[in-house]
Amino acid sequence: MGRGIALTLTVVTCAAALTACTDAPSPTGFPPGPTAPSTAAPPEAAALADRYREAGGDADVYGIEPNFKREGYPPYIVVHTRNPDSGDALFKKQAASITSFLTSKEGLTLGGGYLMDVYGPDGRLLHRWDTTV
Repeated sequence: MGRGIALTLTVVTCAAALTACTDAPSPTGFPPGPTAPSTAAPPEAAALADRYREAGGDADVYGIEPNFKREGYPPYIVVHTRNPDSGDALFKKQAASITSFLTSKEGLTLGGGYLMDVYGPDGRLLHRWDTTV
């Protein structure tokens, strides 16, 4: 391997390692690093998803984690779904359904926009949505 390639790989690896270890918020307001370290949804997120599905929401959603207590940042919502489809049409329909439920049934306010990450059944990020821009 050439010296230039080795140096480039070292710089990229170090940058990735430093980025993954920081607690500082990202410039976009999304929390740093991976936000869904496993495919399991926390109990509170599963309970909220149960209420969402009972209200007629998407049957594939098994976790909804809204975080509205990040001072200086917009609300951040993590969604866990069993559907591996990363298509925009499905996501837009799902996002509209979830935000409608959160505002009408859970009393949350999203007037200033929100951030949303959707994770598939294998824990892979399917969508990252920023409505604040």
